[in-house]
Order: sequence, then structure tokens, then C-alpha cells
Amino acid sequence: MGDPAKRRKKYQTPRKKWDKTLLETEKALVTLYGLKNKKELRTVGTWIKNKRHIARKLLALPIELRRQRESELLGGLKKYGLVSEKATVDDVLGLKVEEALEKRLQTTVFRKGLANTINQARQFVVHGHIAINKNKVDAPGYMVLVDEASSISWYKKPIKTEQDSPKNLKKAFEESAGVQEAKENPEVGTAETEEKTEAEA
Repeated sequence: MGDPAKRRKKYQTPRKKWDKTLLETEKALVTLYGLKNKKELRTVGTWIKNKRHIARKLLALPIELRRQRESELLGGLKKYGLVSEKATVDDVLGLKVEEALEKRLQTTVFRKGLANTINQARQFVVHGHIAINKNKVDAPGYMVLVDEASSISWYKKPIKTEQDSPKNLKKAFEESAGVQEAKENPEVGTAETEEKTEAEA
């Protein structure tokens, strides 16, 4: 069984480590989802790879045993919303890393609008400002279940972001008011443009 105190590697490295296309793809995903390093990306990728491997092995089993194992595999993926209710093994074979990255707590916090950027979302999670069912969760890589998505909120005291500051709210209000005035009085915008043109001339 090995020494339980020894941490084991949870990801697999690619066979072609210096493939230019692979490196560019990984770099883009790390930036897009605000990951700390490629280990986090490869951990999720290995998890998806294992699920696809299990799905391929199911195709070689007898029908009765296959149905039982298939329901177990699909049931686990349905909890995360990675497959639909009517999904089959073929749907598991088509899973992509991006779909799993969307289920991470860091990404979910950003998608819910609790943070202005994906990196800020990670900071909020790591610093213990995010809760699921009122329980603090400080792991950005936590895979959010479908039932937990609606219960993600602030832990104790909400944090005001720059987007919610009075200065930015006032600016947004003035911009929206200007747009509304231009829609109601289109001649006003035209007159101002003509005055600016005459002054420049």
C-alpha cells in the first residue's frame, strides 16, 4: 500500500513534452481559467482521461455487467453536470478538459459574478471568502456538484469589488443616462458633433 504520508502524483505528463501546439494550448487554458500552474490543468486532464478509459473498457464487457458499470460511471458524471440525463458511453468518450474546468469552484465563482476576474475569484476562494451551503471552502480546484451550484455565496461578510464601488456605479449610471438621452433625442448628439467639427475647422 505504501507510505500514506507520501504524496503521490495525481497527474500524467504528456509523451511529447516539447510539442509546440500542446504547449500553446496548455498555456492558453492556464491563462483562461486562472490556474496556478500546469499541474492543476494536467490533474483535471488525467481525471477526464481515466473516465474515458473506463468508458472504453465498458464496451468490451457483457451486456448485463456493462449496464451496471455504465450506470455507475454516468451517475458520477451527472452529479457534476458533465453529461445529460440521457447520456451514453459515447458521450463520456467525447468529454473535454474544458468542460471539467468549468466545474471548478474558482470558475463557478467567476461565472456567478462574485469576482471581476478569474484570478480575483481564485484569491477569494483561497482567502476563505467563499462558502458552499454556508461552509467555507478554500480549494479553487474543488469540483462543484450540480446541487451545490445555487448555494455558492460569501462566507459571513460579503466583499465589495471595484465594480460595486460608488465611483464606478456613478460612472455606469452616467454612461447609461447618456445613452438613454441620445436614444430619446438623436438630434442632440448630431448637433454636438457638428459644433465640434466647426470648432476644429
